[in-house]
Amino acid sequence: MTTMTETSARFREFKMPDVGEGLTEAEILKWYVQPGDTVTDGQVVCEVETAKAAVELPIPFDGVVHELRFPEGTTVDVGQVIIAVDVAPGSGEAAEPTAPAVAEPEPAAEPEAPKARQPVLVGYGVAESSTKRRARKGTEPPAAAAAAIQGELNGGTTVAPTPAATVVPESRPLAKPPVRKLAKDLGIDLATVTPTGPGGIITREDVHAAATPAPAQASVPTAPAAAPEVVAVPVAAAPVPGARETRIPVKGVRKAIAQAMVGSAFTAPHVTEFVTVDVTRTMKLVAELKEDKDMAGVRVNPLLIIAKALLVAIKRNPEVNAAWDEANQEIVQKHYVNLGIAAATPRGLIVPNIKDAHDKTLPQLAAALGELVATAREGKTSPAAMAGGTVTITNVGVFGVDTGTPILNPGESAILAVGAIKLQPWVHKGKVKPRQVTTLALSFDHRLVDGELGSRVLADVAAILEQPKRLITWA
Repeated sequence: MTTMTETSARFREFKMPDVGEGLTEAEILKWYVQPGDTVTDGQVVCEVETAKAAVELPIPFDGVVHELRFPEGTTVDVGQVIIAVDVAPGSGEAAEPTAPAVAEPEPAAEPEAPKARQPVLVGYGVAESSTKRRARKGTEPPAAAAAAIQGELNGGTTVAPTPAATVVPESRPLAKPPVRKLAKDLGIDLATVTPTGPGGIITREDVHAAATPAPAQASVPTAPAAAPEVVAVPVAAAPVPGARETRIPVKGVRKAIAQAMVGSAFTAPHVTEFVTVDVTRTMKLVAELKEDKDMAGVRVNPLLIIAKALLVAIKRNPEVNAAWDEANQEIVQKHYVNLGIAAATPRGLIVPNIKDAHDKTLPQLAAALGELVATAREGKTSPAAMAGGTVTITNVGVFGVDTGTPILNPGESAILAVGAIKLQPWVHKGKVKPRQVTTLALSFDHRLVDGELGSRVLADVAAILEQPKRLITWA
């Protein structure tokens, strides 16, 4: 499916793309442009919300905004035209585009002027060539092959070039959006990766191979200085004076999360276990790491040590890192950990995850946590960042809550809730002393994690937080 159409040589239309994985609709949250505004290729024109995340959409061509087809707050089906752009302003009178929800195809008797640009999907487009000439005879087969590859990368649509299309090799490396996201997460420049896929496409294996020699060379973003690790408390709608009730439509991310939580709660048999632990030594370690020059530029906090402790516990008890395949009646053992961090946002709860967290050093894990939190605060978390999680941490302690019984993120086997860390009287070396204490709660899917396994995992996390030197001796 293409995301743009042409209604004349002058006007072009941009359709709502599938910004997730098979999504069928999205709500227009905000327009950043209005009719009469000049736009350029790659400029963000609106923000939309799907059932997975809020995403900004870039326009794939230059011109002047002619018409916005839908107002803010409208839910639009994928494939409907959302904006029309005059790509040749000042060129004189021209027939204006019609305004159907989905553009009608042009009559075969009046073919449109060919364009060198291929369809785009959420910013993965290519720059339009400034030079256009008729292709020489005999060049159509290679062009058709290139168009087929580019069409697949842009959403699964193959667009055959017309005889007059410019045949110019693309300078942009060929890679699907998830592979581009993986490369970004690993700090890999796709231009430096050797492709092994069909037609010169870069695969996930190619990116991992490029990252192997120097996995720690990725740029380390500075985490925000704010303290909370759970992003933001959901904002309630302002009450209307005199009204006794306020009704808020359930849609987008909040609707998807509600459905997922109901499905999880009534599909996976939950078991929750609790342990209260003295984390005084962990808090001292956090204070020391904040002064360590090797941790400069990243945020160090208790959540970082808790995350590392959970990863070590999973390594010692790998059976907990699994999923239940109902269709095939199989337990799927995961040999990687995509560590989810539950984050409350104004649009609802989201759970982005750190890919391959088990392979990260402590500085790398700190950098990934900082980037995850900063992205979620800005409302920029992508659908890809929330896909593929295996185990999750939810930090309810930032709200002053002692503990809870967390519900599993759908498709995962376990979730660890971290309570508030408080100074409490504690028996230490035979005497009652004030110590830093917290309560941990581990919920797990009892179909694949029995009580013994769940207890071992929770006990290991608690033991590491009580004696953080076990991060070294157990790793």
